[in-house]
Amino acid sequence: MDGTELLDASLLPALMIAAFGGVMSFLSPCVLPIVPPYVGYIAGITPAEMAAGHRRMRAFSAALMFVLGLSTVFLLMGIAASALGRAVLQYSGWLNTAAALVIMVFGAHFIGVFRLAFLDRDLRLEGGQGGTAFGAYVLGLAFAFGWTPCIGPILGAVLTIAAEQASLAKGGLLLGVYALGLGIPFLLVALFFPSLTPLMRWMNRHLGRIEKIIGLMLWTVGLMMLTGAFSDFSYWLLEAFPILQTFG
Repeated sequence: MDGTELLDASLLPALMIAAFGGVMSFLSPCVLPIVPPYVGYIAGITPAEMAAGHRRMRAFSAALMFVLGLSTVFLLMGIAASALGRAVLQYSGWLNTAAALVIMVFGAHFIGVFRLAFLDRDLRLEGGQGGTAFGAYVLGLAFAFGWTPCIGPILGAVLTIAAEQASLAKGGLLLGVYALGLGIPFLLVALFFPSLTPLMRWMNRHLGRIEKIIGLMLWTVGLMMLTGAFSDFSYWLLEAFPILQTFG
């Protein structure tokens, strides 16, 4: 088994974490409650039209451009993180330990062991007007930057994993998958909002529990990085699914 095979196998759990992290970012307390009015705003339709399920394709088109905007930022972040990781490769051991500890601290914040005040704030940037494709795209760019303080711990965990990749393309892929995990729920809300209203209300009532799940996920990821469990899991994948050895 060579290093390339191990890297390719280790990318699978990293991709799963990236996708799950994107969904958890969508469910975070600073994102989920504002999704319906935000979708209506970027589409230029009224709350009543949203509630009645009118103009769904307009809402979907605007949401798609919005997701493309935030995906642009996250892809660039992933490529930059991989580039940085390659530049400081000789310090990778120390950086991995430091990053793992920081992620575990962020996890403890979400679980409620203690609170970090700066993570309870967000910077909501206005980047354009709703109702146009370009405006929705620019608002997606603004969203990616403006909500970073709140979704930062999850995003930071994915960026840390991206920094450990030897390829800029793989770093970009990880953040692309993260963007899909965050963006696809936006598209589903735009298409099926009336049907999803009961689910959205249930989620809003349980934001505290969702936040603790996010914290547990972050803490577990940090622990896996700290103990080397990521590598162990990669070896297990190769043993359990030998077909993975054909990739790369």
